Amino acid sequence: MRLQRVRVGAVYGGALLGPLGGGVVAPMLPEIGRSVHVSPEAAAASLTAYFIPFALLQLVSGTLGERWGRRRTVRAAYLVYAVGAVVCAAAPSFAVFLAARAVLGTANAFTSPLLLAGLGDIVARDRLGRAVGVYSSCQSAGQSFAPLVGGLVVASSWRLGFVVVAVAAGLLAFAPPPGEPRPAASAPPWRPLVSRRMASLSAAAFLSYTGASALPFMVALYAREELDAGADLTGLALLGFGVAGLVLGAVWGRVTERFGARACGAVAAVVTGVFVAVAGVSGSVGELALWWTLAGAGASMLTVALQSLTLRAVPRNRGGALSAVSAFRFGGGALAPLIWLPIYHVSAAAAFVASAASLLIVLPVLLSLGKPG
Repeated sequence: MRLQRVRVGAVYGGALLGPLGGGVVAPMLPEIGRSVHVSPEAAAASLTAYFIPFALLQLVSGTLGERWGRRRTVRAAYLVYAVGAVVCAAAPSFAVFLAARAVLGTANAFTSPLLLAGLGDIVARDRLGRAVGVYSSCQSAGQSFAPLVGGLVVASSWRLGFVVVAVAAGLLAFAPPPGEPRPAASAPPWRPLVSRRMASLSAAAFLSYTGASALPFMVALYAREELDAGADLTGLALLGFGVAGLVLGAVWGRVTERFGARACGAVAAVVTGVFVAVAGVSGSVGELALWWTLAGAGASMLTVALQSLTLRAVPRNRGGALSAVSAFRFGGGALAPLIWLPIYHVSAAAAFVASAASLLIVLPVLLSLGKPG
């Protein structure tokens, strides 16, 4: 029982580390730029360098990790992550820093889906929904507090932040999730990943991220340009989305266990869409913060529902299913500015309504899955 708790705790720690390591650079960009002799705008490429390999490799990383063995794949990925973080901390040039950030994104592609897949072997089936909810809360915590952590460590040295990340990854390498290599006939199959059910889940994940979770840039623009808010108030308005996910993830896990992940996901898509649309007509920063926080609560439930459905979609290749769907999810995040900014520059309210409408498409997509999750 004690070993099981350690393993579950390590999975939750890994869920937090990935988004923390990815987003911690956001408040450090001016200091990073000065250290490696580039502008803050150029330093922002370090975010792209992390997330492009992270998203693309997840198309295959889960299945490869299942074949190589979850345990040794995740352990190796953590060690690579730790080395990449050390190189970031010591980087003498921007080119080296960018390369090390790409290494971090690559390593994270081989941890995130396999950690969640490992929960299926550690946690009893009747408690799996709430475990997925806690996992989602930890991811939200990483996303929400990465800028805060980065801002705190930059007061002494931005390089210290990567030392902390390296130490955390090194410690987590001692507690990888269970899962031995599966060669030859026992190898997890690729074919079930190309199915109508997986296509529906991938589409729902793409739309959920494009229509809500990837919108902080648009919410920030609205706060600054339409409501004349300062950077500090804008940051506070954005914080509620992630905090809602952090607080409610475990609750949504229990709710999906009781009512079914498919039904909960459908309801969450509609509710989130309503609050995203309303956020685009906010008359004050406080009102915007309220609607955006409520949208975060709905988006958190949608994420938990989709992760629960995906975890059960391909029993013989859970890691492959989770990583493939996650690739589409983060792909939606990468494309969101390209999709919504042209509409926003014509009408801010129209951009929020269009984002909400994309979430409503999730409803028939989930209903097409048939048997509830």
